[in-house]
Amino acid sequence: MRVIDAIADVLKREGVEYLSCFPTTPVIEAAAAAGIRPIICRQERVGVGIADGFARVRNGRPPGVFAMQYGPGAENAYPGIATAFSDSTPLLLLPLGNSRMMDGVPPLFSSVRSLASVTRSAEQITVPERVVDAMRRAMSRLRTGKSGPVLVEIPIDLATMEVDPALVASYRPVPAVLSQGDPEDVDRAAVLLLAAERPVVIAGSGVLYAGASAQLSELAEYLQLPVITTMAGKSAFPETHPLSLGSADAVMSGPAYQFLRDADLVLGLGTSLTRHSMVTPIPPGKRIIQVTNDPGDIAKGYFVDAAILGDARLVLEQLLEAVRERTGGARSDASGVARISSMRDAWLGGWLPKLTSSERPINPYRVIWEFMRNVEPDTAIVTHDSGNPRYEMMPFYRAGGPRSYLGWGKSHQLGTGLGLIIGAKLASPEKLCVNFMGDAAFGMTGLDFETAVRSDLPILTIVLNNSTMAVETRSMELSHRLYGTRDLGGNYCQMALAMGGWAERVEDPEDVGPAIGRARRATEEGRAALLEFITGEELAYSHRRPFG
Repeated sequence: MRVIDAIADVLKREGVEYLSCFPTTPVIEAAAAAGIRPIICRQERVGVGIADGFARVRNGRPPGVFAMQYGPGAENAYPGIATAFSDSTPLLLLPLGNSRMMDGVPPLFSSVRSLASVTRSAEQITVPERVVDAMRRAMSRLRTGKSGPVLVEIPIDLATMEVDPALVASYRPVPAVLSQGDPEDVDRAAVLLLAAERPVVIAGSGVLYAGASAQLSELAEYLQLPVITTMAGKSAFPETHPLSLGSADAVMSGPAYQFLRDADLVLGLGTSLTRHSMVTPIPPGKRIIQVTNDPGDIAKGYFVDAAILGDARLVLEQLLEAVRERTGGARSDASGVARISSMRDAWLGGWLPKLTSSERPINPYRVIWEFMRNVEPDTAIVTHDSGNPRYEMMPFYRAGGPRSYLGWGKSHQLGTGLGLIIGAKLASPEKLCVNFMGDAAFGMTGLDFETAVRSDLPILTIVLNNSTMAVETRSMELSHRLYGTRDLGGNYCQMALAMGGWAERVEDPEDVGPAIGRARRATEEGRAALLEFITGEELAYSHRRPFG
């Protein structure tokens, strides 16, 4: 058995069904021989995104896997890996490496050294006998504690060397190891939570990966806790729930802004509480309880009054038991629900002129509003792209249950959403999988729409085409006035048609809803679809970084 066959055998034993890959590596042939379907992308960063989207929707069970050639293949994958690392996505990366004789010789690119800063671990298989141990360690790191990309480099001269089949046959799937919080830490947090007059929950992606949405809902309903989700945690708590305040990142909903501003305690669940330009800061003067499975996240961004180290689902069960013991019965005060509803109505009322606008070019908020009116959130998986689509969608789109929305952006390369949604369609073929992107984002990765067409993955891409870089309006005033530096151009509908997809260009705001319906039917018929909406240059955002 060759080393690459041993790797494919391990992947199969771990339940891997798909291998995202580009452009060539002997791992592709070995995987295909083992019954693992290769998904060939058009460029490496999108291929990483496909594996990333798959892993998010499946909560890392199994992880997403991406294989690439040495040198330029690994170099081009860097942006996608950086995005996965910033969002702690469980990915297994299998780059080829240069021959061991040339390892470390400049200017040859070393994946192990160069990608170490954006992976949880990076290991090279130095001899054939090491392959099983290296794969076992990689899988263990993907399943224990805080996740993130894990890399196993396969030197080109070692890839086809022989390894003892008996050694490979000894491989067993690696268990996931979870831990509860220290009971004293849980008690301390419960006391603080019950003493708070205006507590707010911030739920992160750790709630999603732990499969803890039901437990979060149970605690929130028991204590009538209003819940905000982070960008990566969006959909961890259904935003159709009466206690949902929506999401908060670089922009936020009106109810999230008001409750976070007025809170006296913040319970951060499954979140690193990182200080970052794409994360809403916690206003000063709040008590903070942090629940995380990574000790490195505790008090990383803020002083905390209590911290619990453990799996979000197990800790939520402990917290619920602790507060029940102290209260002796359900707390049914529903005044907070009425307040949330009132705030949401007032906030949305102020935005209705944009959400329902009949102006031409089409207001992008009208597209989002019509999408919500025509698509039930639990029937879809939706993601944004960088820039305006993210700022416009995050506050207003009301996600359904877990993984009905893929939020991302701490490392926010334009065009990432396309790969994510292709991977989401692999993971949940029954869902309508939709990525919203701008024209600048399409320019970065749009040719990988052909990957969806060729791979029989009927996604829906919605392009908000305003023919400009709107986010840069204020920072590029002079250069644009003199040289038109923000201007972009293109007919993306025609490009999608040329790539074999179904596509329409929409300029009439009254046709937005019907066009979404037509595109959905096209995906149900098995065709990758693209809607290009000709939109205006919208610069209004909801509560953009109001606290810092």
